[in-house]
Amino acid sequence: MQCNKDSAKIKFYTCSCFCTDNIFLEEYKLHVRFISEQQFRTDYQAVLSTLGCSTDVQFGIILKKIETEIDRRRQLGVKSAERAASIKKIYKPLHKEVYFLQQSYLAPEFLQIVNYSRSDKASKEGLLDFILPLAAPRVYRFPVFTKKFCDELIEELEHFEQSDAPKGRPNTMNNYGILLNELGFDEGFITPLRENYLRPVAALLYPDCGGHCLDSHKAFVVKYAMNEDLDLSYHYDNAEVTLNVCLGKEFTEGNLYFGDMRQVLLSDSECVEVEHHVAEGLLHRGQQMHGALRISSGQRWNLIVWMRASRERNRLCPMCSKTPRLVEGEGFADGFTDEAQSGASQNTSCVLN
Repeated sequence: MQCNKDSAKIKFYTCSCFCTDNIFLEEYKLHVRFISEQQFRTDYQAVLSTLGCSTDVQFGIILKKIETEIDRRRQLGVKSAERAASIKKIYKPLHKEVYFLQQSYLAPEFLQIVNYSRSDKASKEGLLDFILPLAAPRVYRFPVFTKKFCDELIEELEHFEQSDAPKGRPNTMNNYGILLNELGFDEGFITPLRENYLRPVAALLYPDCGGHCLDSHKAFVVKYAMNEDLDLSYHYDNAEVTLNVCLGKEFTEGNLYFGDMRQVLLSDSECVEVEHHVAEGLLHRGQQMHGALRISSGQRWNLIVWMRASRERNRLCPMCSKTPRLVEGEGFADGFTDEAQSGASQNTSCVLN
């Protein structure tokens, strides 16, 4: 079954938990929830003490950082729109053509996978003849782009990085990278990639996670380099299905690792390392715990596409595990639609298998 929604005509929303939940404290590698100082002390003071936050001064620094992050999140939509407008006005692209998806950018193996997934005879079992499963459960690796396209895209991103145009932070865990919607990639590149190529594949591999009805996304590029971000802590994504493509450049080590779904305790989860090859993508469930080990040399750029299914997340917010409380959002926001107001949903949840 395919989703017939035209995402360009849908109003998307954010859950109010966005401002309070899953705040990452980088120094302590801990995600926290902040409703009030009293709640925060009750929930986290003891565990923070075991992690080295043992003085009032240290705790006060944390509170200040949380306050700053919550304020950033509240202004995110407005600030992002301002940056996008400024970028459109002052930035001159190096490679204008990469902003519009062309079939020639896609690896022949990926086109074969997509063509099979679109066919009337398509099944998950048949698809796995084209995609070899990895040791990590329900994680799949396959070529996505040509090496030539990856090189040109990185050149464009580096050109933007060196410009005077304003730049937003991809998320709370990545300090270096680019929000692709602000740069102008959504309409001509990421949306057709999701709708025409990734959704048919996800429909077969993740029908239980809304893979057949991925109607919005958040796309960004992250960079790992010496003296910058080197790794990524264990986490899950605000997505139903995630595509992670290694664009390049030259680097050593830095494998990804995957555990179980986020509902499973870390003590009950066994992590598996997965190599990340240039021009290849890893497709996985967004709620599957994962991270990136440290690179030891060089530089790596990754294209991340968080794909969302409103019919899935309208039932239960994947970040706070509650019925979503809608607030206005810009663009695709966090992928919720007004169906959530009535609690309507026809999808089942992403099961733990």
